[in-house]
Amino acid sequence: MSEEEIIEVLKKENEEFRKLYQEHRELDGMLAEFNKKHHLSSEEEVEMNRMKKEKLHKKDKIADMIREYKKRK
Repeated sequence: MSEEEIIEVLKKENEEFRKLYQEHRELDGMLAEFNKKHHLSSEEEVEMNRMKKEKLHKKDKIADMIREYKKRK
């Protein structure tokens, strides 16, 4: 089973995974908006860095859940 297939199964079967995945995608979109700007205020830079850390944390949790799924199958 490919990783994409596992993600689809987990999104259907696991509410926590679905929520993490959705939040990760939302952060991705918000960071893309920051990246479109040519200049960021200091507050925007702080917020962007906070969002990057949060996104990475969610990505790590998603990867952990995928690994656990693979172990069970």
